[in-house]
Amino acid sequence: MSAAEPPGDGDDQLLVVIDPAARRSDGESVRIAKDVLSAGSHAKICLPDTPEEFARALSRRGSRRPVVVGDDHALLRAVAQLHRERELAAGVLSLIPVGAAHALEVAHALGVPRGAVAAARTALDGVVRRLDLLVDDSDGVVLGRLRIPVPPPPPPDTRSPHVGVTAVWDTCRSLMTSLVRPAPVAAAHPGRHRLRIEADGVVLSDLDTPVRDLSVTSRGGGGLADVVVRTASGEDVTVEAEAVTVSGADFRYRADIRTAGPVRTRTWTVRPGAWALMLPAPASADGTAGARW
Repeated sequence: MSAAEPPGDGDDQLLVVIDPAARRSDGESVRIAKDVLSAGSHAKICLPDTPEEFARALSRRGSRRPVVVGDDHALLRAVAQLHRERELAAGVLSLIPVGAAHALEVAHALGVPRGAVAAARTALDGVVRRLDLLVDDSDGVVLGRLRIPVPPPPPPDTRSPHVGVTAVWDTCRSLMTSLVRPAPVAAAHPGRHRLRIEADGVVLSDLDTPVRDLSVTSRGGGGLADVVVRTASGEDVTVEAEAVTVSGADFRYRADIRTAGPVRTRTWTVRPGAWALMLPAPASADGTAGARW
């Protein structure tokens, strides 16, 4: 993470956008967060019911600093929208985490406090930390970790064999399909990918080397991502890179908590310090708040 900064002028003007899932899952934490924020700032409270209303509220924030009340999905939605509007670098986001534990893993990994009161106070009095962002060639964003896990095995064919006229028709259909459609590329063994993986132009694994897993993790700051390729032989290839390109047969990938694809090629590039998040001030050795960094 890069050095933290003070929020700047007008930080007491907040736009508090409360995700509808947060209101349904934990209304008490939402109420507490609203009370703390309203007591410490000039807060405008928005209660969108749909993703469209959520986006509209953010786009109309004016000079107010946005505070999102919700889980990782809500945070990702806000970051993605501001990135598409090319306004992400100019502002500062805060998150009050409300939701199930498994839906808050990204927030906690970034350092957002777990409790509603602590997170709301951080939104008011925390420090700004600039964080790296992984951006792909379709303008998708990754806040923390990208993975291409092992492909699932194909489902078993439980259909009963056809007989008589139906069986003859199936045979004819298979024959016609084979004549008009090119032969498929041989699939990788179940539990393995055949992918070409490049880091900053250097080939880490090619199509002739089965891969079990690829992980690309943003460090938070510094402009580099940690890249780990796990081969079928059990060997791990680990490097640091600014850009990672994956190509090959159709593959799906998991970006933070979302699954995307299938695609045949995708490039992710680290954008250093592309966004800013309000986080607690680091504590010094004697337990008091340390210098902002």
